[in-house]
Amino acid sequence: MGKVHDAKLLGGIGAILMLIGGAVIPGIGAIIGLILLFIAVKYIAEDTKNESIFDNYLMHFICTIIAIVAIFVIFFASIGGFTFFTAMQKINFQDPQAVWNFFSPYIVWWVLGLVIGWIFFVIGAFYLRKSYNSIAEHTKQNLFKTTGTVYFIGAITLIVLVGALIILIAKIIEIVAYLTLPDQLPSPVQTP
Repeated sequence: MGKVHDAKLLGGIGAILMLIGGAVIPGIGAIIGLILLFIAVKYIAEDTKNESIFDNYLMHFICTIIAIVAIFVIFFASIGGFTFFTAMQKINFQDPQAVWNFFSPYIVWWVLGLVIGWIFFVIGAFYLRKSYNSIAEHTKQNLFKTTGTVYFIGAITLIVLVGALIILIAKIIEIVAYLTLPDQLPSPVQTP
């Protein structure tokens, strides 16, 4: 048995932890799941002798981290840190004009942060799709191609919030894709 057998187990557990690990063990479960997915993708890349599989997955990860950091940095930079929350305690939330006057200067920055984050998230999803398409090509497990495509569609539609549900569906398909991987790579078809 090759490393694909190990990738099947590690990827399946990692994908499950990425989906529900944050709820079971807040934060830690998702991090463990991410590490297991990284190892699984690395094993598949080594077994297939196609390092672009791992490289594309790594680019997906980097772009996703940039998206998250951009959103938080722009959010906290726009509000001036934690003093914003102290000032917010003084607002009369029953007065809509007071609420609007307080939040309106920040809205442009928040929208900008979300748009920048979304752009990087879509770029990351593009690289995940490339990685999973390569895995599907080498393992003949087309659920990886489906996962990449659904995840990419989810990332694009995340701007209108329906993408969150689509990404959830992609994560479920990802679990099935890993758990149904063959124990070893299919032998290449030889042409006469």
